[in-house]
Amino acid sequence: MKPPKPTPRPDKVSLWRYLKLFRKDLLSAQPQRLYRAWMAEFRTPFFRSFMINQPELVEMVLKQRPDDFPKSGRISEGLRPLLGDSVFLTNGEAWKRQRRIIDPAFEGGRLRDTFPAMLQAAEACVERVRGQAGTVVECEELTSHAAADVIFRTLFSVPIEHEVAAQVFEKFRAYQRQQPLLNLAAFVPVPRWMPRMHARNTRRNARDIRRLIKRLTAERAELITAGLAPDDLATKIMTTPDPETGRCFDTREMVDQVAIFFLAGHETSASALAWTLYLMALFPDWQDKLCAEAEILENPSFTTMSKLKLSRDVFREALRLYPPVPMMVREAACPKQFRGRKVPKGAQIVISPWHLHRQERLWERPDDFDPTRWGTENGKNCQRHAYIPFSAGPRVCTGAGFAMIEGPLLLSMLLRHFRFELVEGQTPVPVAHLTVRSKDGIWLRVVER
Repeated sequence: MKPPKPTPRPDKVSLWRYLKLFRKDLLSAQPQRLYRAWMAEFRTPFFRSFMINQPELVEMVLKQRPDDFPKSGRISEGLRPLLGDSVFLTNGEAWKRQRRIIDPAFEGGRLRDTFPAMLQAAEACVERVRGQAGTVVECEELTSHAAADVIFRTLFSVPIEHEVAAQVFEKFRAYQRQQPLLNLAAFVPVPRWMPRMHARNTRRNARDIRRLIKRLTAERAELITAGLAPDDLATKIMTTPDPETGRCFDTREMVDQVAIFFLAGHETSASALAWTLYLMALFPDWQDKLCAEAEILENPSFTTMSKLKLSRDVFREALRLYPPVPMMVREAACPKQFRGRKVPKGAQIVISPWHLHRQERLWERPDDFDPTRWGTENGKNCQRHAYIPFSAGPRVCTGAGFAMIEGPLLLSMLLRHFRFELVEGQTPVPVAHLTVRSKDGIWLRVVER
């Protein structure tokens, strides 16, 4: 049995049809041939784009020449009302300064410090699910709640039930449902001063989320000044000066960064964990293996995490099949040549983890769920050259290590206490919104063990 995959579009469609499909869902808007192609070129009256699916090209863009391929401003258009000038959207010196301040908070030693808060969120998740045992549960909602709880506990030392945290979570759920990944400005170049035509509800929700985050940030600044702030990620980031300029983030800058921590740390983790739970229901023998391994969590600690090898391999395989961020877009800052073709300045360079992780020329049985592949020669080679769920190079996700502890921990804690079972007639269809989600949710029956 193969995990669900979107039905690709016919090879040839009109530009108008393609744009409509693209806006509706990035994944099914692509033709089947992209799962084998090393590169594909797409032309519109407004821009040219190149999807690169060859490891050597991906490595050049992300690792070897990242300054020649900054993040595309077109794709950031849809996210700017919420994220402002966060590290996710900036380029050049502004981005480098932001990373110099943020990166120390996510170093190995800090992950050990944040583990108790992560564990508390996992235990709270188990108790919430216990109240739903014996029923059919929408798993994306379950995992969104759990991932948001992890973020608020590790970032601000407050649980999801905290008044402001709960409001941010609810507003963000509305934002996620209403906000398409791309708006018109992603397709048609328009001046900075021209209105972006974001939906009224999208603008209002983004404004409300930023107002709430500003409140949390201002309260934390007061505690820092008074010497009473908890030693969590927010305090660490707000008190870390840029080693080159000596400046810390001001309030507006911190609001931008917290917004992307919440988006990247909650939305992506929720997507990955929900798909992992579905895969466990689809392959119950693996669910039993992880349940047995999870007995080690009788007395959990940070060092225990290194022993959850099966859980880690399963989570890694789920990230391969359903990478939360299915496509990344860079822009050629100067003319280049890819595979003998001229790439003009300003061309959009699309890197698709979704297609790279299923590249038929690279992976053995690319559409199969097989967590044992990571121990094979093919799996090890592909992990080095064709596996980028957290991007790669200088712009690799700051929270990659954080996510690879959070995911296996939440997964193991849940499977230790519950069994997840398929519901007849409820096969999820992957679509790309802000992340890879199911078109109509992921519905599973939860049974207490």
